[in-house]
Amino acid sequence: MKAHWSERREGGGRFALWLIRSIGLHLGRPAARALLYPITLYFYFRRGPERRASRAFLARAFARPARERDVLRHIHRYAGTILDRVFLLARGAHGFVIGVQGLEELETRIAHGRGAVLLGAHIGSFEALRVLAEIRPELRVRMLMDRGQTPALTELLHALNPAVADMVIDAGGDGTTAVLAIRDAAAQGALIGLLGDRARPGEPTQAARFFGEPAQFPVAPHLIAAALELPVVLAFGLYRGGNRYDVYFESFSTGAAIPRADRQARLAELLQRYAARLEYYTRLDPYNWFNFYAFWNV
Repeated sequence: MKAHWSERREGGGRFALWLIRSIGLHLGRPAARALLYPITLYFYFRRGPERRASRAFLARAFARPARERDVLRHIHRYAGTILDRVFLLARGAHGFVIGVQGLEELETRIAHGRGAVLLGAHIGSFEALRVLAEIRPELRVRMLMDRGQTPALTELLHALNPAVADMVIDAGGDGTTAVLAIRDAAAQGALIGLLGDRARPGEPTQAARFFGEPAQFPVAPHLIAAALELPVVLAFGLYRGGNRYDVYFESFSTGAAIPRADRQARLAELLQRYAARLEYYTRLDPYNWFNFYAFWNV
């Protein structure tokens, strides 16, 4: 339970991922979703740390002990959103009902061509935000992510849509290269997608109160936004059952520079507000929480 999240090996394998992808694309989403039940049972019995982390989180979210069926539902929800990434990448939002709230707030922030930071988290599906490409196809999005954390899944998904692979800024390589790529994308008015709830080993963090106790959050997303003076918009895509997703955009900060003398206090304020909003959206449907590790003990 106390191992860092990055130390957990990727679940499944290339063949298993290829198989469920092939079934989904050739036989349809219902047939592929039927496979989620044995997959859920496999991970429930084989991935003890994730199972225990799920139970611990759900107990916090529901203020009661989590039952086995709660944990199974949690794992099933996670597997289902991964499966839906196949369809969202291959076919866009076709076949899904995606509600969008707060789009006008995002449009206000990017009205002058400055770009913005889309600050998300490991809840729901960031892929559901691809509906933005259909609503505003002229917008450019670059996503910071570690290609090496889940190499089999990343390879499979990017093969479905190579254009998406070109949008990724690799966070797992040289840090300077990633920072320069972010700066260049921002200069071109792109939306920079960052996830603000996990820190890599050695990355600076600061504590904020989350679900009743302090948890460590990375400071890098907020420092990047301040350094580039980009407005920050929260962006979450929650799975709501069936073929439905709800996408939320919410203005978070103006992206004003942070004076060095005020850095600690300002970061503490930003992180606490982010933690509060993350808790709010997570409580809308706790089964969308996909940090399967000891979040409060890292």
